[in-house]
Amino acid sequence: MYILSMMQPLNHPTISTDEAVRPTHVEVDLNRLRENYQAIRRHVAPAKIMPILKANAYGHGMVRIARAMEELGTDYIGVAVLEEGILIRKAGVRLPILVLGGIVGNQVPHFLKHGLTITASSLEKLRQVNEAADAMGVTARVHLKIDTGMERIGVHYYSAQSFLETSLKCRHVQVEGIFSHFAGSDSADLTYARLQLERFLEVLHFFEKRGIPAPPLRHMANSGAILQMPEARLDLVRPGILLFGVYPTREVPRSVAVKPVLSWKSRVVYYKIIKPGHPVGYGSTWKSDHPVRAVTVPVGYGDGYFRSMSHHVHVLIRGRKYPVVGTISMDQIVVNIESDSAFNDDEVILIGESGRESVHCEDLAEWAGTIPYEVLTNINTRVPRIYKQ
Repeated sequence: MYILSMMQPLNHPTISTDEAVRPTHVEVDLNRLRENYQAIRRHVAPAKIMPILKANAYGHGMVRIARAMEELGTDYIGVAVLEEGILIRKAGVRLPILVLGGIVGNQVPHFLKHGLTITASSLEKLRQVNEAADAMGVTARVHLKIDTGMERIGVHYYSAQSFLETSLKCRHVQVEGIFSHFAGSDSADLTYARLQLERFLEVLHFFEKRGIPAPPLRHMANSGAILQMPEARLDLVRPGILLFGVYPTREVPRSVAVKPVLSWKSRVVYYKIIKPGHPVGYGSTWKSDHPVRAVTVPVGYGDGYFRSMSHHVHVLIRGRKYPVVGTISMDQIVVNIESDSAFNDDEVILIGESGRESVHCEDLAEWAGTIPYEVLTNINTRVPRIYKQ
């Protein structure tokens, strides 16, 4: 069974697939998502799990994935910004939602109104949260952010004690968790990651020294650490790209077996024969010295199919791999099928499998000179998401 999610930002309504749908679309396999989640849960048990669904759930559709996580009974959800948390709440998801990013003071009432958990990344932010909660007559849930070596947000590990002392005195704040983030847990060399973990564990001694009976949840492990740093699991782990069946780098061990959840497809909309010496596309950057058969596919950099992949990328048609030729346009590409046959409406695989051939988002990342995270999160919201139940 498939459910189609139309091309609106983040909170797509669903319609049946018998209605007109753009040939270029993403298919999201919810069965694979569930299998990946369960594989991660088994691997990290007894630690809790906070799936990270920021950036439209890494391109998979944030609201639908959040609902799937709630159906699975996950412990928490993590997002990056306030607006993502509000959208999930408005979709009816009642799970605890931690907003991991930095905040400004005038956002705090909105966090409290929607029951979102706040990242307190400084003494000043903590005080702002406490004061806003007092004014609204509620208790704010917060996770304290410790900077162990990323230099983005968070109180430095070497000056965290006064921050933690203050957190105990905030009467309108429930310190639910404390966390940090790795800069390189997906590298072959884990020297710096282990140093970061050591720094974080040293900060956590604060709670032991004071004999606090119910210390906050400790979490630091992202996808890379889940795969290769069992000592970093602590109370909770935060799988992001791993949940969607993509390994963060080629260097990490495949210690959890996951499969890609997303495939990206389109269809042939035009067939032609290109004469020798006739250039293709903007800038006339490619031409053949012999007649070739070619097809046009309605996808381009306006959909997140990077222009920087021009002259490198391949697609799959009828189980065979073919090169995209010429410069990638905003809305269309041209595929050289040489002397082979293809017809209008033939399926074109941009990410996925056909016959014995496959194209993975890691391949697109290599062709574009970037990382898999950027490939997935740049698939535009004008590309409909179709959910396989």
